[in-house]
Amino acid sequence: MSEHNPTSIRTPLGRVRYLGSAHHGTGHFWRQRLTSVANVPLSIAAIVIIMSILGRNHAAVAQILGSSFVALTLLLFVISSIYHMWLGMQVIIEDYVHDEVTKIVMLMLNTFFSCAVGLAAVFAILKLSFGL
Repeated sequence: MSEHNPTSIRTPLGRVRYLGSAHHGTGHFWRQRLTSVANVPLSIAAIVIIMSILGRNHAAVAQILGSSFVALTLLLFVISSIYHMWLGMQVIIEDYVHDEVTKIVMLMLNTFFSCAVGLAAVFAILKLSFGL
């Protein structure tokens, strides 16, 4: 580890733990970057899948969406996108909402909304995939 920098405004404990002001360190930053990189090919795949079903009849759409590869691709896209959205909104709320009670409520609503949207999308994909 590097020697002590006398001009640093970090506390000794903060220097040891490598934690920023939000006490999450760089883990949050890297998870958001990882999901953004993963979302590039997954978004392209999702767009290709959606474009391939445009104008087709119900049976053809059900057959395409019933494919395991297509379902898995769409599930990965939804999970990665929802997680990325949740992380991004969390940062926005933590940075711009200053009242602690409002911040906690907004963070809870962000989590509930992300879970609800994610579960609804996963349910829809699984239902289409299994043809129920």
